[in-house]
Amino acid sequence: MSRQIVGVTLDNLEELPLHCRRCVFWELAPHLREQAEEYGETEVEKEAWVSGVLLEWGSCGRIVYSGKVPVGFALYAPPSAVPRADAFPTSPASPDAVLLTAFHVVPEFRGGGLGRMLVQAVAKDLTRRGVKAIEAFGDAEPGTADNDTDGTGRGEEHACVVPAPFLQGVGFKTVRPHPRWPRLRLELRSSITWKEDVEAALEKLLGEVTMTTATSSSTRV
Repeated sequence: MSRQIVGVTLDNLEELPLHCRRCVFWELAPHLREQAEEYGETEVEKEAWVSGVLLEWGSCGRIVYSGKVPVGFALYAPPSAVPRADAFPTSPASPDAVLLTAFHVVPEFRGGGLGRMLVQAVAKDLTRRGVKAIEAFGDAEPGTADNDTDGTGRGEEHACVVPAPFLQGVGFKTVRPHPRWPRLRLELRSSITWKEDVEAALEKLLGEVTMTTATSSSTRV
């Protein structure tokens, strides 16, 4: 099945899972989020946030498809556009970084490398735009009932914070430790260096294969 990654727009926002379209965990400060939930306006607020970031800053998300089926997405934005970030004990994010916020792969497609593909797509987009790093607040204990980041005592119905072990597995490093909510960082210059190293290694390997083939032909002659 072919895989494709496209940018998030207002036209394809509806292809995010319903609970994600209605989730404004990152997009609103906690007290404003409670008001939006009370009045049933979270989906409108989500669309307004995406629209505002697209207009003022540019691309702020990626959706991955398997065939024609959307199976995962990532959202990201400058820290100034992510009010919930201020509630974390490991805030603030670094001023030279963009925050990776919402991140989701549907359960039946997990474990196949789609999460890594999404992170690489985000890194590619931001590197092209001159951003130095991606940061994220990670959950060091994913899957537990307590997802209370702001001390309100309210758990979250859906996991809105990316598991720290996943972030570490795709190259993020901890820059602000915390037993539950560490802040992690991926240097985009490192991503570029990694790509160059891989290309150099492939070039060397292909060169060795060519030399070996040429030597074998000479021997037969």
